[in-house]
Amino acid sequence: MKTHAVLLRGPKDLALSELTLTEPGPNDLVIDIHHSGISTGTEKLFWSGEMPPFPGMGYPLVPGYEAAGEVVEAGADSGFRVGEHVFVPGANCYDGAFGLFGGAAARVVTDATRVTRIDSGHGAEAALLALAATARHAMAGLNKSVPDLIVGHGVLGRLLARLTIAAGAPAPTVWEIDESRASGAQGYEVLHPDADERRDYQAIYDASGNGALLNDLVGRIARGGEIVLAGFYTQPLQFAFPPAFMKEARFRVAAEWDRDDLTATRALVENGALSLGGLITHEAAARDASRAYRTAFEDASCLKMILDWEKAA
Repeated sequence: MKTHAVLLRGPKDLALSELTLTEPGPNDLVIDIHHSGISTGTEKLFWSGEMPPFPGMGYPLVPGYEAAGEVVEAGADSGFRVGEHVFVPGANCYDGAFGLFGGAAARVVTDATRVTRIDSGHGAEAALLALAATARHAMAGLNKSVPDLIVGHGVLGRLLARLTIAAGAPAPTVWEIDESRASGAQGYEVLHPDADERRDYQAIYDASGNGALLNDLVGRIARGGEIVLAGFYTQPLQFAFPPAFMKEARFRVAAEWDRDDLTATRALVENGALSLGGLITHEAAARDASRAYRTAFEDASCLKMILDWEKAA
């Protein structure tokens, strides 16, 4: 069984290629992917060659961990049936290519325990569930405070703000330095940092991935305040100790989402508490993957690029 997939042969060497899939077993599903999202965080680092050593990485690789599609074959022990719609957080099912993420393909084979049932009506927005679950993971759980300041008004920053409001907490402030990304707020204010004089934030969530901001953020927290690193940082992080000492600053790293986050996020979307609308700014046919990836990574106006796999040939 073969599929068309996005294949990253090396930094900035990306094309749609035909790959052979591994044979499905009794616990596996064969899924036709309808839409997949392009991550401007981790996937961009693989594309640019800037990703530091990471377990399971190597070229050639199939990117993509934001995918949604329909079950076309269900193993006898999978617990699924043909025709169900699912979210797919990637797949490792390719002969001759790493499947570190593996969701950017027309068809994938994956263990049924990895996928999550979804409503077919989500359409392309279903591919955003992983990013929404990432935002939820950063916020949810014991001893975690919701943000009162979010740095960065990309998709992750917007989802953090929407989840904060959905939780019934006061609307956060969001910082954004790019005017093209300042619009689109839903119930919260977006400011340029220079226009914000506040210096008593209790919980600052950095969704920018810019580690150089740490000293500035320390200066913006109240005594005992927390800075949550919700982005992905390729360089060692550092900050001046005396200001952090005087503030008794706390730092927390937010890791990737888990299954409970995805389940909870799906419920929020399906009951109307969380909207995924307005986050997809660009869509492209999968056959134009090379151009689409470059646009996603180089065009600041592109919040989220979605590949349409019904247009792969």
